[in-house]
Amino acid sequence: MPSDKIKSYLHFHLIVFIWGFTAVLGALISLDAVPLVWYRMLLASGFIFIWIKWKKKRLRLAPKRVLVMLIAGVVIAAHWLSFFGAIKVSNVSITLAILSSGAFFTSILEPIFYKRKVIWYEILFGLIVIFGLYIIFKVETEYLAGIILALISAFLAAVFSLINGKLAKKEDASVISFYELLTGTGAITIYLLILTFFGSNNAGFGREFFNISSADWGYLLILASVCTAYAFIASVAVMRHLSPYTIMLTINLEPVYGILLAFWVFGSEEAMNPEFYYGAAIILSTVILNGFLKTRRKIKKQPEATF
Repeated sequence: MPSDKIKSYLHFHLIVFIWGFTAVLGALISLDAVPLVWYRMLLASGFIFIWIKWKKKRLRLAPKRVLVMLIAGVVIAAHWLSFFGAIKVSNVSITLAILSSGAFFTSILEPIFYKRKVIWYEILFGLIVIFGLYIIFKVETEYLAGIILALISAFLAAVFSLINGKLAKKEDASVISFYELLTGTGAITIYLLILTFFGSNNAGFGREFFNISSADWGYLLILASVCTAYAFIASVAVMRHLSPYTIMLTINLEPVYGILLAFWVFGSEEAMNPEFYYGAAIILSTVILNGFLKTRRKIKKQPEATF
């Protein structure tokens, strides 16, 4: 029988594969970014709420962390809005390649959030990532809007991960996610209500907002349940059996899985200039090397795990 580590390793690859499929679902769903994210967050918070009740977890949070949780909810909503917005105005390959730069933003912001010194190679890797981004900008000018939105999404993902890193040390991860998703839904709801009452005809919660095809409902349910609620809950469980290096290396396969899936689903629509792949490879390789060096620093005094 496979050991817990091997089963967790294979399970985590499945989870990362599912995360990569998220971008493909975003492209398949015909809704604009705002309603797409609103439905995703609302449905996912419902699924996680069912999980919390089933596991009989407490929903109470420490009052001093409520404000931080609210900010995190707004940040993750903005991250997903820019992420799916980038997919809508460009394609999956562009969005996932640029999203890989999130680790670069994390390395810049981490010293500020955790009050530590900047490591010298983080500056070097930052310059290399900028060079990779420059190559993509240079050859894919028709997707400029998508590239900018994906960069914003990567930055917000870095901010969210750092905020969540602090919250997760004090509160149950699934409870935090439930409140963050609910907060994000609430923030988008306020925005949509403003458009409904003060915007143009059919803006906000207009007739088109609730006019969803059966295919889109199917994709939305998969996105909210499998790609959001399940993937999050399962990832928390399997990470307990894996080394930090394995986690880091596997997560960085998300854009690879996503781009390959996009080629399989959309075919030539995802074909890019060769220079795009050079730039994407530079960014992804730098992110992996950065994660490898950081992980070695953290586990230097610990025995290395097999998986």
